[in-house]
Amino acid sequence: MADPARLFTVIALISLPTVMFGGFSLLRLLAARGLNPFQERAFRAGHAHAGVLLVLSLVYLDLLSRTGLGTGLRWVGCGLLLAGVLAQSGGFFLHMVVGGPGRWSVGNTLTTAGGVLLAATMLMLAVGIIVG
Repeated sequence: MADPARLFTVIALISLPTVMFGGFSLLRLLAARGLNPFQERAFRAGHAHAGVLLVLSLVYLDLLSRTGLGTGLRWVGCGLLLAGVLAQSGGFFLHMVVGGPGRWSVGNTLTTAGGVLLAATMLMLAVGIIVG
């Protein structure tokens, strides 16, 4: 697969069942009372962000394939998108493990960095659409 948008679309589609399994895991943990309220909120936030960002990724990748951006820039966009999705949602899970209510942690920093990466990818896509 020489086209990065096509490859990353396959990656996103394969990743969706893992998010679905995460929802199932959350239900099992809640039923077993395995999480405290802080951990439950962080788990839900990480899980929700992962699902929404994967769906956003599919839209992004479809639009990216329609731009006039070169292959190199498409690879950069796909890589930043993947890193952003993993950092944004993964930061919540990391905060669940190392953070605490009302305290900043490395998980919050990772989530913020993911947001910055995702913003950069969206701006890159906008430029790609404008330039044609």
